[in-house]
Amino acid sequence: MENMVNLNTLQKTYQGKKVLVTGHTGFKGSWLAAWLHLLGAQTKGYALAPEYPNGLFSLLEPKKMIDSVIADIRNHELLIQTVKDFKPDFIFHLAAQPLVRRSYAIPSETFDVNVTGTANVLEAVSKLDHKCTVVAITTDKVYHNKEQNILYKEDDTLGGYDPYSASKACAELVIDSFRNSFFNVATFSNHHKALASARAGNVIGGGDFSEDRIIPDIVRSLQNQKEIEVRNPASVRPWQHVLEPLGGYLMLGALLDTDHALYSKAYNFGPLPNDHLTVKELVESAIQIWGLGKWKDASSSGQHHEAGLLKLDISKAGKELHWVPKLTAATAISWTINWYKEEEKNKVDFTFSQINDYLNK
Repeated sequence: MENMVNLNTLQKTYQGKKVLVTGHTGFKGSWLAAWLHLLGAQTKGYALAPEYPNGLFSLLEPKKMIDSVIADIRNHELLIQTVKDFKPDFIFHLAAQPLVRRSYAIPSETFDVNVTGTANVLEAVSKLDHKCTVVAITTDKVYHNKEQNILYKEDDTLGGYDPYSASKACAELVIDSFRNSFFNVATFSNHHKALASARAGNVIGGGDFSEDRIIPDIVRSLQNQKEIEVRNPASVRPWQHVLEPLGGYLMLGALLDTDHALYSKAYNFGPLPNDHLTVKELVESAIQIWGLGKWKDASSSGQHHEAGLLKLDISKAGKELHWVPKLTAATAISWTINWYKEEEKNKVDFTFSQINDYLNK
């Protein structure tokens, strides 16, 4: 099946359109802002200040590719006013507390940001008096994970062992509630809103410096010539390059804008079923590409629970959106590590070259 994520397809939808991205200062949000700039969209971001000074947002910010509002999505009044004033044609909602291990330290805040924050965004959309297409991003971890070798489908039971996963499952319920009560497809002629959710696997790519994420941990250790401490080396994850799900989000937004009734639902985005790697395989591939380094098992009996096995069924996105992965897990690791190896002065150009390379595949 041919992947329909290409420059011509996406430019037809987004060029000259107003696009609001929540969470644009984060890892995925920064890549999405760069991609939308390439497509010629008029983009506005709403997010907290970036947590780390050397990430992709900080590299892109001097280029003034996006108009930034630095604020919390829990600021109900400011968010509603921002959305009302900007009058977006599209909204991609990525703002979140995105870390599993951090959610154990701040469980209440995690639920507040991920659940109430999502409700705030959708309430702001409900107050608009013009057509608006919304893609709300959750996670692959929304499923009640039995840690068996099965592929989770979009209609499988939602759940969540840790606060982060549970908060995102709750966010899916919020999304479904707004989709039924405020943005029902049967009354589209009255409200002119379309809403879908996207559930992506473990995303890697350049420009991520978050705590407790495997690629930033690897890169920091390699740069400092330290042994990489690896938790749960045998765990299996649906690794994918950041451009894979972002392409899916953009494609979903484009199709949802043309047919609200057909695409107002949830979609999984992840690797092909036979392309899931263990944490150990990821780490060893990264070391090989970097050219040096060692790792050690840093698992401990007292550490917080993290899923050991998780796989997604992506057949629905393939059938309905004509979206399939373009990059293997091995290629995703290579693109990621090569981004970090690139000289600082070249990283912005290298980012756009990777987007163009992806679009041309």
